[in-house]
Amino acid sequence: MKEKINFRFAEEKDTELILKYIIELASYEKLENEVVATTELLKKWIFQEKKAEVIFPMLENKEIGFALFFHNFSTFLGKAGIYLEDLYIIPQYRGKGYGKALLKELAKITVERGCGRLEWWCLDWNKPSIDFYLSLGAEPMKEWTVYRLTGDTLEKMAK
Repeated sequence: MKEKINFRFAEEKDTELILKYIIELASYEKLENEVVATTELLKKWIFQEKKAEVIFPMLENKEIGFALFFHNFSTFLGKAGIYLEDLYIIPQYRGKGYGKALLKELAKITVERGCGRLEWWCLDWNKPSIDFYLSLGAEPMKEWTVYRLTGDTLEKMAK
């Protein structure tokens, strides 16, 4: 990493850029057909309801990716944690230490806020990311499976 990287929190005016990066990430993950987010939804949930936060890694006043995260809670630790929903670096900036710098910034935010852990999911097939996370000392959660209710199933359960 030759250039100095800075970080800034997203503002409502950044909503279109956030959506653009979400779509690019989904395309990389071969999940673009699952993106139903709109700028209106992102504005509501990130900036009005304040349910998530976004930071941008910046090079020469240009955003080169993003991280979207929110607080969760560990009953075992008895304190909040930070869950990283998305981490994305524009392809031409990958492999230069910017992803690591972004995770370091998230770790710093986690520690400054007194949170007990920083965690995220990674697709099983995404070997480059898995290798990267392991190189940082991140540990995969063994013996845990993620479950999800969405759409009609969620609606049915709610009745």
